[in-house]
Amino acid sequence: MEVISGFSEELLEFLKQLKENNHRDWFNEHKSEFTKIKDQTETQFNLLFGALKVHDDVERLKIFRIYRDIRFSKNKTPYKIHFSGSFHRRKPELRGGYYLHIEPNDNSFIAGGFWNPSKEDLLRLRREFELDADEMYGIMEDEKFKSIWGNLSGDELKTSPKGFDKDHNNIDLIRKKQYIFRRQFTDAQVLDPKFLEEVDTSYKIIRPYFDYMTDVLNTTINGEAVR
Repeated sequence: MEVISGFSEELLEFLKQLKENNHRDWFNEHKSEFTKIKDQTETQFNLLFGALKVHDDVERLKIFRIYRDIRFSKNKTPYKIHFSGSFHRRKPELRGGYYLHIEPNDNSFIAGGFWNPSKEDLLRLRREFELDADEMYGIMEDEKFKSIWGNLSGDELKTSPKGFDKDHNNIDLIRKKQYIFRRQFTDAQVLDPKFLEEVDTSYKIIRPYFDYMTDVLNTTINGEAVR
């Protein structure tokens, strides 16, 4: 497998300039520079995709376009000031997904988890946590896992979902609408030759979480396989 490394200073510098000149005239003047940087960056994403395939069944890489959809946004700047991509595990057998976001000024991060669970999946998870969340807490409190991924994040209700006790011991999990772990990186880390190796290692460490959630979502509350 080809060696994976960090991203380039040219990428971060281009994104910084784009933030200061986020309009079509500037972008068109620098289109050739963008194309070169885009190709280099996509190569790095694909190398990470190849590394992920060694230890997980990921079936698709989606690299997001630089162009913003401004039709329904108050922010009318036409371009994103980051590069990002998501790595999709084989569905529906495997659950969870990986994300990589490269943005200058120490705003780069990786994430893993469940961004937009379906209504059915969300209810299944809440019922599981209502019954027993010991395994989930065990994963989150594992010393190595926590040192890399920190605390669980994601949107949540201010109170309990309908039909759930607001005083339940596991209400912190039950009221979640998303189940996401995130790790932030500085520009210096992104430029480090071992950056993508570190990202890949982080993705390996989140696997027990994915395995647990996959088991929950592919079984009924009684532990029977979903057909």
